[in-house]
Amino acid sequence: MKIFESIPTEKPLSKFLGGINSPEDLRKLDKTDIPLIADELREFLLYTVGKTGGHFGAGLGVIELTLALHYAFETPHDRLVWDVGHQTYPHKILTGRKNDMESMRQTNGLAPFPVRTESEYDTFGVGHSSTSISAALGMITGADSKNINRHVTAVIGDGAMTAGMAYEALAHAGSLDKNLLVILNDNQMSISENIGGLRNYLARVWASKTYNKIRESGKSVLTYLPGAKEFARKAEIHAKGMIAPGSLFEELGFEYFGPVDGHDSENLINILEDLKHIHGPRFLHVITTKGKGYAPAEGDPVGFHAIDKIKKEDLPSADSKPKSPSYSKIFGDWLIHKANKDENLIAITPAMGEGSGMKEFAKTFPEKYYDVAIAEQHSVSFAAGLACEGLKPVVAIYSTFLQRAYDQLIHDVALQNLDVLFAIDRAGLVGLDGATHQGAFDLSYLRCIPNIMIMAPSDEDLAWKMLNTGYNFSGPVAVRYPRGIGRGITCQKSDETIEIGKSKTVLNSETKEVVILSFGSLLDSAIHAGKELKAKVVDMRFIKPIDINLINEISNQFKLIVTLEDNVIAGGAGSAVNEELIALNSSSNVLNLGLPDGFIEHGDQEQQKIMNNLDGIGVRKAIEQKLKSI
Repeated sequence: MKIFESIPTEKPLSKFLGGINSPEDLRKLDKTDIPLIADELREFLLYTVGKTGGHFGAGLGVIELTLALHYAFETPHDRLVWDVGHQTYPHKILTGRKNDMESMRQTNGLAPFPVRTESEYDTFGVGHSSTSISAALGMITGADSKNINRHVTAVIGDGAMTAGMAYEALAHAGSLDKNLLVILNDNQMSISENIGGLRNYLARVWASKTYNKIRESGKSVLTYLPGAKEFARKAEIHAKGMIAPGSLFEELGFEYFGPVDGHDSENLINILEDLKHIHGPRFLHVITTKGKGYAPAEGDPVGFHAIDKIKKEDLPSADSKPKSPSYSKIFGDWLIHKANKDENLIAITPAMGEGSGMKEFAKTFPEKYYDVAIAEQHSVSFAAGLACEGLKPVVAIYSTFLQRAYDQLIHDVALQNLDVLFAIDRAGLVGLDGATHQGAFDLSYLRCIPNIMIMAPSDEDLAWKMLNTGYNFSGPVAVRYPRGIGRGITCQKSDETIEIGKSKTVLNSETKEVVILSFGSLLDSAIHAGKELKAKVVDMRFIKPIDINLINEISNQFKLIVTLEDNVIAGGAGSAVNEELIALNSSSNVLNLGLPDGFIEHGDQEQQKIMNNLDGIGVRKAIEQKLKSI
């Protein structure tokens, strides 16, 4: 295997990959050429991700597995279901999208995750983890109901196997006796540390036709002996369990094979071809190395999980100015600041510690830091339990992932009015990660829950103060902030709080024609439009409780009341204003500006603002158009 020390900046030449435009082309080649194709594919992946940015550590780790799967199975007739999109870049290259890879994550370009409308090879759209086994089980069940003969394979990472949904699906699949193959891509050595010749050999033996013919013949004989068949099955499971970590999966009803070397492409192909002839649920445990073949990523798999686009302006220079800290960094600094003052603070994250800015906190306060893995539901109920014991849990979670713990948020936290602070990252437009990761719905799904307080900062210093305010409040609180950097406002890092339910006027107006109520990160757009229109601009700060006094003050006083938010308009902050105005029998006209009733695809964050008319110019034009109609 070729090892790359740096990311290629020139498009690599290829002997094999250039002629592969579909898996059918791949299957025409000799199996012995697969390792050479893997080298070419790895180099091409490094080159294209260097151009676009994106996830590539996981993709590098599954190159041989991806090649083996498309070689052994007749895709797309045979279904291949990937769990999470991080590992699917090699899959996209092999399935007709090679020449479009430089458009990955760009506006109108390839999506960073599998998308059914993008390719017939993308059998299931995915951005959140641990869905593959459920979807694959549905596919094989559907095929059976129509008497369609096809193979269905789910490829799930060991991180995604930490979610309860994966085990719910395994338990169901084991009880149905369907011809489902589940492949565990184990790239963190979390289940098994050792792989060697013996285990590779045993995996081949257990998958071989000879072994399984003897095994099935034995079953037939034992059918006539009461209790003997079940005894033999358990004996076989425990015998395997002595030398392989497959007992759990066997108990769930799967035939376990492995672990095997995920970078031995020829052996993988042989095993997959053997597994095609075995009936029932099968579980193949594959050991891979995240970032395989790229030395820096192998050495730092977390740091090289994804990279930004390589641009000249990103390279350090003597006169470069330091960038403003991101909201995630501010949150991480605040956690350390607060933990130094309060021993009751406990920080919780469902596998988003790095992205949420908690890396330094985890090092400084390891006894106060809990990464519960990809288990959003558990993270919230765990926090609720801590709160019951008088501790102050802070749950750091992305807006899009909090959706997965909605029931726990309502029943386990809000219903009991427990003292939990939610630091909601990636709220609003997230940019390049696209529709599955946009934080477009949190204001709508949070606002309807009783007992909860909701804040949205317009700058970095306000985010810090809101975190203080939420921490000091007794009850459920959500502080939601966007991805990336803010407005460049210096964070004072004090213990100062803000008055609950109180807005702040940032731009006054002598006229009574337009007032803009801005919620959260779009304040600059509001100010830009406000200056052009000579409008009053208010930073609302709170979505719940909303500033009723302010709404009462402006009702019937302004010709047009405008609300602005980076959330879907349906049920969002603007809806809260509408409800108050209706209660006041207001005669003012209202214009709600926010995200549309649709899913927003990947692209640059600023471009997404412009496309949705949420930049300063778009806001001004929308207001002018509304004024003409009233």
